[in-house]
Amino acid sequence: MNAKHINAVCKATKTMMSNHFGIEISHRSPQVVKEFLASNEVSAVLGAHGELNGQIICSFDAETAKKIVGSMMGGITIETLDDMGWSAIQEFGNWVAGATATELSSENIIVDVTPPVVNDGKSNFRPHKRFITIPMDSIMGKIEVHISLTENSD
Repeated sequence: MNAKHINAVCKATKTMMSNHFGIEISHRSPQVVKEFLASNEVSAVLGAHGELNGQIICSFDAETAKKIVGSMMGGITIETLDDMGWSAIQEFGNWVAGATATELSSENIIVDVTPPVVNDGKSNFRPHKRFITIPMDSIMGKIEVHISLTENSD
Protein backbone atom coordinates (compact mmCIF):
# COMPACT_ATOMS: atom_id res chain seq x y z
CA MET A 1 0.00 0.00 0.00
CA ASN A 2 1.20 3.45 -0.90
CA ALA A 3 1.18 6.21 1.75
CA LYS A 4 -0.18 8.75 -0.74
CA HIS A 5 -3.25 6.55 -1.30
CA ILE A 6 -3.85 6.31 2.46
CA ASN A 7 -3.36 10.07 2.81
CA ALA A 8 -5.80 10.72 -0.05
CA VAL A 9 -8.53 8.69 1.69
CA CYS A 10 -7.88 10.49 4.98
CA LYS A 11 -7.95 13.91 3.33
CA ALA A 12 -11.11 12.99 1.41
CA THR A 13 -12.87 11.86 4.60
CA LYS A 14 -11.86 15.01 6.47
CA THR A 15 -12.97 17.22 3.57
CA MET A 16 -16.28 15.39 3.24
CA MET A 17 -17.01 15.74 6.98
CA SER A 18 -16.20 19.45 6.81
CA ASN A 19 -18.26 20.08 3.66
CA HIS A 20 -21.34 18.02 4.58
CA PHE A 21 -21.44 18.38 8.35
CA GLY A 22 -19.42 21.52 9.05
CA ILE A 23 -17.19 19.71 11.52
CA GLU A 24 -13.51 19.02 11.79
CA ILE A 25 -12.06 15.60 12.43
CA SER A 26 -8.61 14.64 13.58
CA HIS A 27 -6.91 11.35 13.01
CA ARG A 28 -4.78 9.32 15.34
CA SER A 29 -1.90 7.01 14.53
CA PRO A 30 -2.57 4.42 11.82
CA GLN A 31 -2.62 0.76 12.75
CA VAL A 32 -1.83 -2.23 10.55
CA VAL A 33 -4.49 -4.93 10.65
CA LYS A 34 -2.94 -8.36 10.37
CA GLU A 35 -5.32 -11.27 10.97
CA PHE A 36 -8.85 -9.89 11.03
CA LEU A 37 -10.57 -6.54 10.94
CA ALA A 38 -13.01 -6.02 13.80
CA SER A 39 -15.83 -3.80 12.64
CA ASN A 40 -17.83 -1.61 14.91
CA GLU A 41 -21.64 -1.73 15.18
CA VAL A 42 -22.20 0.02 11.83
CA SER A 43 -19.98 -0.15 8.74
CA ALA A 44 -20.17 1.09 5.17
CA VAL A 45 -18.05 -1.16 2.91
CA LEU A 46 -16.85 0.34 -0.37
CA GLY A 47 -15.06 -1.38 -3.21
CA ALA A 48 -12.55 0.34 -5.50
CA HIS A 49 -11.35 -0.77 -8.91
CA GLY A 50 -9.44 0.80 -11.74
CA GLU A 51 -5.88 1.98 -11.24
CA LEU A 52 -6.30 0.93 -7.60
CA ASN A 53 -8.16 -2.13 -6.33
CA GLY A 54 -9.39 -2.86 -2.84
CA GLN A 55 -11.77 -1.72 -0.15
CA ILE A 56 -12.46 1.17 2.16
CA ILE A 57 -14.58 0.48 5.24
CA CYS A 58 -15.99 3.25 7.42
CA SER A 59 -16.95 1.88 10.82
CA PHE A 60 -18.51 3.49 13.90
CA ASP A 61 -20.63 2.69 16.91
CA ALA A 62 -24.43 2.98 16.83
CA GLU A 63 -24.47 6.30 18.71
CA THR A 64 -22.12 7.90 16.18
CA ALA A 65 -24.22 6.45 13.35
CA LYS A 66 -27.38 8.00 14.85
CA LYS A 67 -25.64 11.39 15.15
CA ILE A 68 -24.47 11.20 11.53
CA VAL A 69 -27.96 10.24 10.32
CA GLY A 70 -29.61 12.92 12.47
CA SER A 71 -27.30 15.56 11.01
CA MET A 72 -28.00 14.32 7.49
CA MET A 73 -31.74 14.69 8.22
CA GLY A 74 -31.53 18.30 9.29
CA GLY A 75 -30.35 17.96 12.86
CA ILE A 76 -33.09 15.77 14.27
CA THR A 77 -32.53 13.31 17.11
CA ILE A 78 -32.46 9.69 15.97
CA GLU A 79 -33.47 7.09 18.55
CA THR A 80 -33.06 3.98 16.36
CA LEU A 81 -31.84 3.31 12.86
CA ASP A 82 -34.77 2.46 10.61
CA ASP A 83 -34.80 1.85 6.85
CA MET A 84 -34.31 5.56 6.16
CA GLY A 85 -31.41 5.64 8.62
CA TRP A 86 -29.72 2.69 6.96
CA SER A 87 -30.19 4.40 3.61
CA ALA A 88 -28.52 7.50 5.05
CA ILE A 89 -25.56 5.40 6.22
CA GLN A 90 -25.27 4.06 2.68
CA GLU A 91 -25.33 7.63 1.38
CA PHE A 92 -22.60 8.52 3.90
CA GLY A 93 -20.54 5.76 2.28
CA ASN A 94 -21.28 7.25 -1.14
CA TRP A 95 -20.00 10.62 0.09
CA VAL A 96 -16.76 9.06 1.31
CA ALA A 97 -16.40 7.16 -1.97
CA GLY A 98 -17.01 10.23 -4.11
CA ALA A 99 -14.64 12.40 -2.10
CA THR A 100 -11.99 9.66 -2.27
CA ALA A 101 -12.33 9.28 -6.05
CA THR A 102 -12.04 13.06 -6.44
CA GLU A 103 -9.01 13.27 -4.17
CA LEU A 104 -7.25 10.40 -5.95
CA SER A 105 -8.00 11.99 -9.34
CA SER A 106 -6.05 15.06 -8.17
CA GLU A 107 -3.12 12.62 -7.88
CA ASN A 108 -3.86 11.43 -11.46
CA ILE A 109 -5.23 8.12 -10.18
CA ILE A 110 -8.56 7.07 -11.63
CA VAL A 111 -10.76 4.70 -9.63
CA ASP A 112 -14.36 3.64 -9.76
CA VAL A 113 -16.09 2.89 -6.51
CA THR A 114 -18.86 0.40 -5.91
CA PRO A 115 -22.09 1.31 -4.14
CA PRO A 116 -21.58 0.78 -0.42
CA VAL A 117 -22.78 -2.29 1.41
CA VAL A 118 -23.90 -1.51 4.96
CA ASN A 119 -23.02 -3.92 7.75
CA ASP A 120 -25.34 -3.91 10.78
CA GLY A 121 -23.70 -5.29 13.93
CA LYS A 122 -20.23 -6.07 15.12
CA SER A 123 -18.38 -8.59 13.02
CA ASN A 124 -14.91 -9.66 12.00
CA PHE A 125 -13.85 -9.17 8.41
CA ARG A 126 -11.20 -11.68 7.40
CA PRO A 127 -9.46 -9.98 4.49
CA HIS A 128 -6.98 -11.64 2.18
CA LYS A 129 -4.98 -8.39 1.96
CA ARG A 130 -3.62 -6.12 4.65
CA PHE A 131 -5.68 -3.15 5.90
CA ILE A 132 -4.49 0.07 7.47
CA THR A 133 -6.89 1.47 10.08
CA ILE A 134 -7.06 5.21 10.66
CA PRO A 135 -9.01 6.13 13.82
CA MET A 136 -10.63 9.57 13.48
CA ASP A 137 -12.24 11.65 16.21
CA SER A 138 -15.06 14.16 15.78
CA ILE A 139 -17.76 15.77 17.88
CA MET A 140 -20.11 13.11 16.47
CA GLY A 141 -17.90 10.31 17.75
CA LYS A 142 -15.08 8.06 16.62
CA ILE A 143 -14.94 6.91 13.01
CA GLU A 144 -12.54 4.21 11.93
CA VAL A 145 -11.52 4.20 8.29
CA HIS A 146 -10.04 0.87 7.19
CA ILE A 147 -8.12 1.04 3.92
CA SER A 148 -6.77 -1.67 1.64
CA LEU A 149 -5.81 -0.29 -1.76
CA THR A 150 -3.21 -1.73 -4.11
CA GLU A 151 -2.10 -0.61 -7.55
CA ASN A 152 -3.61 -2.54 -10.40
CA SER A 153 -0.92 -4.67 -12.06
CA ASP A 154 -2.66 -4.88 -15.47
